[in-house]
Amino acid sequence: MRGLSLVGLVAAGLIAAAGPSSAQAPDNQSAEQNVRASQQYERALCTNAAFRAKRIAQECGPLTDPQLHQSCVASLQCGVTHSRSNKAPPSETIR
Repeated sequence: MRGLSLVGLVAAGLIAAAGPSSAQAPDNQSAEQNVRASQQYERALCTNAAFRAKRIAQECGPLTDPQLHQSCVASLQCGVTHSRSNKAPPSETIR
């Protein structure tokens, strides 16, 4: 049990060291540092159930639409890769 709490403390320290906003990297952060921070976040999301639950509560808790809430929770599932398209959204396509 003590080893598990130590892992939680280490993960919390890594997340705290990443800063309050992992979504936007500071201007002085290199691409490699940004990738490492993202990997640390993903690792904490997959290995620390309490951290994942907290992120779901923060990110998805305020959503009242059931479909949006479900989509938000799904986006925080461990090991899920999200495909991104380089295509412009329909509102920006030239007709």
